[in-house]
Amino acid sequence: MARPSTPHVLAIGEALIDIVIAHDQPECPYEIPGGSPANVAVTLGRLGRPVALATWIGLDELGRLIEFHLTDSGVRLTEDSRGASHTSTALARLDETGAASYTFDLEWAPTAPIDVPDSARILVAGSISASIEPGADAVLDALARGRDHALVCFDPNARPSIMGDPTDALASVERFIALSDVVKVSDEDLAWLTGDCDIDEVARRWLDLGPSIVIVTRGKHGCVAFTSGGLRVAKSAGDVDVVDTVGAGDSFMGGVIDALWGMGLRGATAREELKDIGEDRLRVILDRASAVSDVTVSRKGANPPWAHELP
Repeated sequence: MARPSTPHVLAIGEALIDIVIAHDQPECPYEIPGGSPANVAVTLGRLGRPVALATWIGLDELGRLIEFHLTDSGVRLTEDSRGASHTSTALARLDETGAASYTFDLEWAPTAPIDVPDSARILVAGSISASIEPGADAVLDALARGRDHALVCFDPNARPSIMGDPTDALASVERFIALSDVVKVSDEDLAWLTGDCDIDEVARRWLDLGPSIVIVTRGKHGCVAFTSGGLRVAKSAGDVDVVDTVGAGDSFMGGVIDALWGMGLRGATAREELKDIGEDRLRVILDRASAVSDVTVSRKGANPPWAHELP
């Protein structure tokens, strides 16, 4: 596939197969393509945004399933993404509330340096690919090079079973935060990383590292956004029947980027404008991201909405 030459979003990170085991039907597991950065890319592709994914999959049946899923959702796979010895999987066990816990079989060793074309206007990364070597340093390097011409978005999307000691994980996460313009994190991830420190306190500390916006999602309690300009904007959760939460945070991040793209907040030249964002535009971002995520949690697996499914 040709190297993208038109302005686009570049997602960097793992694509894998979620093997989902429901609480009430453990004898009937089902397979759904997933992986946090891949889910963000799929969300954007379905919303009609130009998006490419730099990942690491195998030339096997599961890899072909992921490729079909990406292509069908409007996502371009970069040329260097197919070098893995096998395609990674995540065993997702759902509890009675629909929340998922994961067990992983992973390979993350993308060819370095990861190609970041000048036409990439927004970069997004996070989760496992920013946590495990040998690929994490390659992702960090890609963001450092790419921020010369792109806005950078990051979601730690913590996986305690992989990331080890939370103090060490926090130090690693904050390397990425320092390169980022927009950070999205769940309250559960924040609690694990910081030992239940106050949300406002951590958000302000992270803003001091460099981002313009930090957004904390809080499940049934909605979300809250903080800006380097001193804004604090909260949004209540929608009234949604939750089937499961697989991919919910990823689709929220996709909704954030979709809103940024729609506002013309893309490319390094938009960095100063992002720092001065006002409350009205920030609420538009939260509304869009929440609407996208609400659809995802209303159905099985990481299955974000298409543009025609949203107002």
